[in-house]
Amino acid sequence: MVTMKRGRISKEEESFIEANMGVMSILEISEELDRDPDSVQQFIKRKFKVGLSDEEEAAFDLEERPYWYDLKQQFTDEELVMFKYHWARIISQFKDDVIPTEELQVVDLIKLDLLMNRSLRANKENLNQTSAFEALIQEERAKDPDQQDRDHIFNLERQCASLKASMESLNRDYRDLQDKKNKMLKEMKATREQRVKRLEDSKQSFTGWLAYLISNPEITKKYGVEMEKMKLAMLKEKERLGSYHKYEDGQVDQPFLTPDTVKE
Repeated sequence: MVTMKRGRISKEEESFIEANMGVMSILEISEELDRDPDSVQQFIKRKFKVGLSDEEEAAFDLEERPYWYDLKQQFTDEELVMFKYHWARIISQFKDDVIPTEELQVVDLIKLDLLMNRSLRANKENLNQTSAFEALIQEERAKDPDQQDRDHIFNLERQCASLKASMESLNRDYRDLQDKKNKMLKEMKATREQRVKRLEDSKQSFTGWLAYLISNPEITKKYGVEMEKMKLAMLKEKERLGSYHKYEDGQVDQPFLTPDTVKE
């Protein structure tokens, strides 16, 4: 079995890919570089942003955000994969129609979701440990009374109680996070609806203005007279600037020269 090259793509390989990715296929490039085709394709997508789906583009853009470094300090690699998944789906859904404030809301929303999942995982671990301890307690109590280790049973029961208290605390944390998430979703929805409404209102205002003019002929006449005056003033000024003028340096020329004002 032939072993392909591994590790980071070198500068020379990067230059070769950049020069040939438009004329060679992924397979041809990978064969020339002795690289795995999938790794070459991923490098092209990540480095040159070529051949990306909307979700892939959003995921790669996330890594270029200033707060990506902080996210890497706050979450595990597994959680970051899930963060990218949610981010890509949400951002690609709205494409370029996400303002900075909404973007930060999306980040906070995903953080809450990850913290909720973290709480559920911790609760599951506690539940598994509790079940294991309770099984040991039952096993010990199944023995003859004179064979039972009372101290061992007491310690196991104390650990079970501690785990159950931890589970209650995690459940409260989960409910608090769920409430915050629901509240944030409502705020995001309200913020976005208000923004969309403002856009729609701005579109409707012109239509409403036209309807207002139609229903008020006197106002329409007033605007019409003003517009006609402006038109006449413009034509008069055009005629004046289109005539010959003598400048301070003695030259004579037309200040406003167009195909309509050019003179023989």
